[in-house]
Amino acid sequence: MKRFSVRDLTLMAFFAALLAVCSWLSIPAAVPFTLQTFAVFLTLLLLPAAQGIGAIAVYLLLGAVGLPVFSGFRGGIAALLGPTGGYLTGFLVTGLCCLLAEKLHQNTLPRRAAFLVVGLLLCYALGTVWFVRTYTAAPMTFGKALSMCVFPFLLPDAVKLALAVVLSLRLRPVLLKLR
Repeated sequence: MKRFSVRDLTLMAFFAALLAVCSWLSIPAAVPFTLQTFAVFLTLLLLPAAQGIGAIAVYLLLGAVGLPVFSGFRGGIAALLGPTGGYLTGFLVTGLCCLLAEKLHQNTLPRRAAFLVVGLLLCYALGTVWFVRTYTAAPMTFGKALSMCVFPFLLPDAVKLALAVVLSLRLRPVLLKLR
């Protein structure tokens, strides 16, 4: 089992905080439009996958214990068990896709971005299934859930991924100098 250095832990905490701040920047909807996915992408592009997953896990754990780190300044286990909880936990699946990219030695920026797209699609799938199972305000079908929770986010998430890739190109050399 790999041990994280103090620097690694500090970076993980920083990126967990970035996830929280980006989740607060939101436009309300059934599934709020936030910058969370941008922060997930940036985290997984700048950190080694294990650290990125760690940062996402810290973010989710902070929310689970009640800190208001999720969109709308929500926190608590109810937020993770509610209709949008599957999308939140799906961020870990996205991280696992990056870990797979590392394990397969497919860790160039274009390939890692491709694995992020696969991870995002899996996040959408997990989140949508969870949304349909837990949504109680009205009868919910998969088609309706997709039209509410996935289709409106495809283009914005593609833009967020592109911005994260561009920003990671500028920030990665800075992070490497800190080592």
